[in-house]
Amino acid sequence: MSKQNTNQLETAILANGCFWCTESVFQQLKGVKEVISGYTGGTIKNPCYREICTGRTGHAEAIKIVFDATEVSFAEILEVFFATHDPTTLNRQGNDVGTQYRSGIFYTNAEQEKIAKSYIQLLDKEGIFSAPIVTEVTPEAPFYKAEEEHQNFYNNNPNQPYCQYIIKPKLHKIRKYFPNKLKTVST
Repeated sequence: MSKQNTNQLETAILANGCFWCTESVFQQLKGVKEVISGYTGGTIKNPCYREICTGRTGHAEAIKIVFDATEVSFAEILEVFFATHDPTTLNRQGNDVGTQYRSGIFYTNAEQEKIAKSYIQLLDKEGIFSAPIVTEVTPEAPFYKAEEEHQNFYNNNPNQPYCQYIIKPKLHKIRKYFPNKLKTVST
């Protein structure tokens, strides 16, 4: 009997601060086939990084995740999403301030919307965070791929200070709390 291809590729679009950090986190998850850094949720077409940095375009730094739903669920992706950023700070992640660093879930279908809203409700009800979650949950908007130097940033620049001081601790955190969800466990 031949084995059938049972892949169920889906797309998730998430914003949770600097896309350099979020890209590197989600590249580690089993079932994630591709992570693209980019911009979404704004008002102009084909924005570039220098425009996004002004905070005037309305775009968020975001990632588009292509994942196999038979290996990792959207709910599991959200679990990692909420564990690796502060969803209670409006338009801010650490020292990064502005609407481009907001927390957002740009759902691609009604099921993702339902899962995201239910998950946020559960986290707030359980008091997981010390303040209410401000993550926006909105329909997907046009997604614009960021410039090539922003793709695969951590892997291409592991010794850069931002990577060492900001991204590396996030990677250690997911290795500690989600070892069974990772493609490979590094030491």
